[in-house]
Amino acid sequence: MRLHHIPMSRSFRVLWLLAEMGEEPELLTYSITDGSLRTPEYLDRSPAGRVPALEVDGHVIYESGAITEYLVESRPQHGLGRLPGDPERVPFLEAMHYAETMGHLIANLNLQWIFLRDPSQRSDTVVKIEARRLETTIAPLEKRLAGQEWQLASGFSAADTMLGWNLLAAPRYVRLDPFPNVRAYVERMKARPAFQRAQELDGEQRFYRKDFYAVGEE
Repeated sequence: MRLHHIPMSRSFRVLWLLAEMGEEPELLTYSITDGSLRTPEYLDRSPAGRVPALEVDGHVIYESGAITEYLVESRPQHGLGRLPGDPERVPFLEAMHYAETMGHLIANLNLQWIFLRDPSQRSDTVVKIEARRLETTIAPLEKRLAGQEWQLASGFSAADTMLGWNLLAAPRYVRLDPFPNVRAYVERMKARPAFQRAQELDGEQRFYRKDFYAVGEE
């Protein structure tokens, strides 16, 4: 099992899920800025030139959601998915895909703050709108977590490994002070032994230079 990976990226979702399953993949680590994701060899694995890509069971799978669904369905003994027929199948799928609604906004903010070659091209208007949109996606999680510890009422699942990464990245752009239930959820995530092991394996992130990015600051 080999995971094509960048620290503090969406591939952490897969790394954490595998840790919950007791698996430690071989890690092949890339950089966003050095062109290694654009080589023909890598594009054969992940056509958009993004991580994660996971080599497993004779497949090369890209997209963190697809990888997650494959892993929980092919390894049901861990109880981290909700398979067809399960009463929580719909909320499980909704949470899995809601993670990408949030992830898309984080990616847009990363582009504006981190990856523009010329920072003068950053749009304060876009940054404000996207940060507000991201904050709006956190509010429903705050409501849900008022009555349960994890994304599903029955307990921890791969929906948490998908959404959890978002809540590590989102505080770079959105203050979590108004969301006490979300903050408590993040602390529960961080207390899980598998999360801690995944962080040990993750490696040093190299693109965020500040804890928080605010309009008017450089």
